[in-house]
Amino acid sequence: MEFDVAASDVDETPLPDEPPAEYVGRVALAKASVPALDDDIVVLAADTAVIVDSTILGKPHDAARATAMLELLSGRWHEVMTVVVVRWRWFGGEHVLERLVTTAVEIETLEPDRIAAYVATGEPFDKAGAYAIQERGGELVAEVRGSRSNVVGLPVDETLALLDEVPGWRTDGTLA
Repeated sequence: MEFDVAASDVDETPLPDEPPAEYVGRVALAKASVPALDDDIVVLAADTAVIVDSTILGKPHDAARATAMLELLSGRWHEVMTVVVVRWRWFGGEHVLERLVTTAVEIETLEPDRIAAYVATGEPFDKAGAYAIQERGGELVAEVRGSRSNVVGLPVDETLALLDEVPGWRTDGTLA
């Protein structure tokens, strides 16, 4: 598929008492709303959050916060939630579809020296929940129940199914 990447400058701060699913939905929709729509484009946007005990774990910006997040996740299950949004114009009207995908992830019990070594790699920074399953952080994961690509940040099968709902969309990424 051919595509263009358009960065969005969306505030990703959770609102007070905002439920996690509503949070990722709100942010994904805001990201999808940034580009102007033309008749021949489909906008795809997503947002992903790591949730433990109903708390949204954002992206740690320092070693202390990354360490605290990994200590919290150690030996426990948590959820990774992504909302994928597809936006397009069809016969003069704007249309939006969205899909919530939730994956359960178990992190191994992590000793402090293992956490420190992982944090020292710099990988946890700018990663929701302080780990990247597609990189070294995958070694910390004991089990995944659900979409593994969701944990990376875009649930591929679910995204393709959502795109299939767009009228005129073809699997080669063009509009009919």
